[in-house]
Amino acid sequence: MGQVAPEKRPPGLRIQGRRLLWRASKTAVAKGYPVKSANLSNLADDPTRLREQCERLQQEMLEWLSGKSRRSASDFDGTFASVFDLYENDPRSPFHKLKRGTQAPYKTYLRMMRTDIGACRIDRRDGRDVQDWFDGWSKPAKAGTPRMLAKANMAIAVLKAALAFAVVCRKPGCAEFIACLPKRLEKPKSRRQSVTAGQVAALRQAAHEIHHPGAALAYALQFEGAIRQWDVIGTWEPLSDPRASAIHDKGKKWIGPTWKDVDDELIFRWTPTKTEESSGETIVIDLRACPMVMEELKMTLAAGKPLSGPLVIDRKTGLPYRAGRFEEAWRSAKAAVDIPKAVWNRDLRKSGSTEARRAGASLDDVRKVMGHAEDSDITSQVYDLADLEAHRRVAASRIAFRQKPKK
Repeated sequence: MGQVAPEKRPPGLRIQGRRLLWRASKTAVAKGYPVKSANLSNLADDPTRLREQCERLQQEMLEWLSGKSRRSASDFDGTFASVFDLYENDPRSPFHKLKRGTQAPYKTYLRMMRTDIGACRIDRRDGRDVQDWFDGWSKPAKAGTPRMLAKANMAIAVLKAALAFAVVCRKPGCAEFIACLPKRLEKPKSRRQSVTAGQVAALRQAAHEIHHPGAALAYALQFEGAIRQWDVIGTWEPLSDPRASAIHDKGKKWIGPTWKDVDDELIFRWTPTKTEESSGETIVIDLRACPMVMEELKMTLAAGKPLSGPLVIDRKTGLPYRAGRFEEAWRSAKAAVDIPKAVWNRDLRKSGSTEARRAGASLDDVRKVMGHAEDSDITSQVYDLADLEAHRRVAASRIAFRQKPKK
């Protein structure tokens, strides 16, 4: 491609080393055209397709400049940007039912796609374009690093969600475009990172040494209860969130588990945020069967602090942890005990279930402990007892496993 004379190149094509880029004109960029460039390097060996893509991008830019694609915020003009606007702004969109923690990455990907493909018309694109976009979004951040397959797959998932709502709204071209989406795109490998009970004990000790006793309790609960991070430390939500909360700070309200969710027998019952609007499955954990948790509780009581309010508190603020502060504590504790960088805090939950399976716990018991739903007509009261007994069996097998001599 580098030998082609500039006057014979497809419109808008620029060559930067081994990269082939279509670039919008300076006039279009100055007037706010959303697609500043498009990486077409994957078409280097297909000059016909390369020219076709460049001509299509060039035509869409010219139409935008002529005013044919301008729209008000409420208009649908057949571009992907208008699909994203509809999905994000319509009050009946499922976007508004997403948890705030899920909305944040969705907004990030919507911004990225508005820039990359927002001005593209839906009726002029097909599955080959989607594959091109996927290839571009999955390119390594730096030379020699792995492809960003998780990023690309997430972008496609958000794209599908936005298009699905546009279909509900009977927007032209969207159903046909969904029908031509590639059925198989490369997936990232499953995460295999986990930690042992010994490593969790070291993490807890490190958390105490850096003055984060609340984080130490959280690690114990996440690991021994196989509980998600936000179901232990809770989340800070906008005041507009309809759920009740007595804890407000800096224009946010806190939603999460408190000691009122633990009865006098130290049985913790909680409906995970991931299931509260779907299966409604509740986790039931006997804290007395969790030695790490009990060690943390004894230290709390020994310090003269009552078991009241939120389960986990940031000692510095006296309030539940904010996400950034909790992540900061995790990084510091992990660095202190030489845990691999690839291990995330959320891996504590998976590590707990992994230890349970290695200890011989049944899949059914592990499912109950983790709050995974099953289809059944059994009453909630029977489920509650069954889940509690399942946790006790799982906990007993894990304790016995830790006590076995390691070969």
